Amino acid sequence: MVKAIVGANWGDEGKGKITDTLAAQADIVVRFQGGANAGHTIINKYGKFALHTLPSGVFYDHVTSVIGNGVALNIPVFLKELKSITDRNVPMPEILISDRAQMVMPYHIRFDEYEEERLGGRSFGSTKSGIAPFYSDKYAKIGFQVNELFDEETLKDKLVRVCETKNVLLEHLYHKPLIDPEELFAEMMEWKKGVEPFVADTSAFLYNALQEGKEVLLEGQLGSMKDPDHGIYPMVTSSSTLAGYGAVGAGVPPYEIKKIVTVSKAYSSAVGAGAFVSEIFGDEAEELRRRGGDGGEYGATTGRPRRVGWYDAVASRYGCRIQGTTDVAFTVLDVLGYLDEIPVCVAYDIDGEITTEFPTTGRLEKAKPVFEKLPGWKCDIRGIKKYEDLPEKCRNYIEFIEEKIGFPITMVSNGPGRDDIIYREK
Repeated sequence: MVKAIVGANWGDEGKGKITDTLAAQADIVVRFQGGANAGHTIINKYGKFALHTLPSGVFYDHVTSVIGNGVALNIPVFLKELKSITDRNVPMPEILISDRAQMVMPYHIRFDEYEEERLGGRSFGSTKSGIAPFYSDKYAKIGFQVNELFDEETLKDKLVRVCETKNVLLEHLYHKPLIDPEELFAEMMEWKKGVEPFVADTSAFLYNALQEGKEVLLEGQLGSMKDPDHGIYPMVTSSSTLAGYGAVGAGVPPYEIKKIVTVSKAYSSAVGAGAFVSEIFGDEAEELRRRGGDGGEYGATTGRPRRVGWYDAVASRYGCRIQGTTDVAFTVLDVLGYLDEIPVCVAYDIDGEITTEFPTTGRLEKAKPVFEKLPGWKCDIRGIKKYEDLPEKCRNYIEFIEEKIGFPITMVSNGPGRDDIIYREK
């Protein structure tokens, strides 16, 4: 059986922790899209880790971690990250890399930086990890798959051809240093040595595992609002963040995905530019940011302060719907224990029209939040294991959100550790 773990919102919902928790019962964890442009923070007996490329199953010795064909694989980042966990006494995980995964090239990162610089105030708030140029090349059919590292002559010829067009842009648009294909080839041969032990036909591996009844988790990156089709375009990422894409990005049959756990935070946060209706500012925002998550609301990849806001039921309902949600995991609820009352955005006011449907970007940018306020529970809920032991006002908040989004909240996270989870029977 395949379960997908995806985000309902703008990313940073706490998917790493939920994947890490559910991986205890899984055999295989697969990253199926995105690259090192977002991170998952995980806290366990080995310490606190920010993973960018490695699947969140790497801390379990019974789990095979798979980097699927849909991932933007930055090989130096992957190798560095693998070393960073084994240097901290984590046993070497079992890892497979799809031979069809495509590689982030050094020039993708440079083009990402140069384009943001060129756009100035009109930039997309990129993490400058090379993701947009990578996917642009993938769909322009001038990307490089991992298997191409093992055909050296063909690789050399293709590098020369691709670098010709890249160098025209570097010289005439960006006025930056040119790429030397021979130097790049030598660098890629070093990559080859590093990844050779891990490369496999991962879709065949997953097919066989499913035939044997193995449990597979698909780990998504970012969230519904960052999907290039269904999100806040153009302030989105460059790969689909939806569970439906998991079938493509991992190479598994779509009918095998039986459970879609959509992670949604008890308040809202976002990194990067784009419409964010329930956003708050000033001291109120700084207080929430400082208390938020584990160690505060700062991006796992960028270290940038996250934008924060109250829970947006309009965006979350939509985000859960397009994911095909079967279960909602509601995270960082413990953070809100300091508040006397907690606003929830229940509708949008767009030019005087009140709506609970999530609109396209142009209308979204005009939207003003319509808030309902709920009483806070004013205590620390960490350590509580049973739903009925939560304060009544806390349960009321969860049940109010559940009613507004229309999807069952079956997991409640009330602390940063992997055991800080309350399971709720539905």
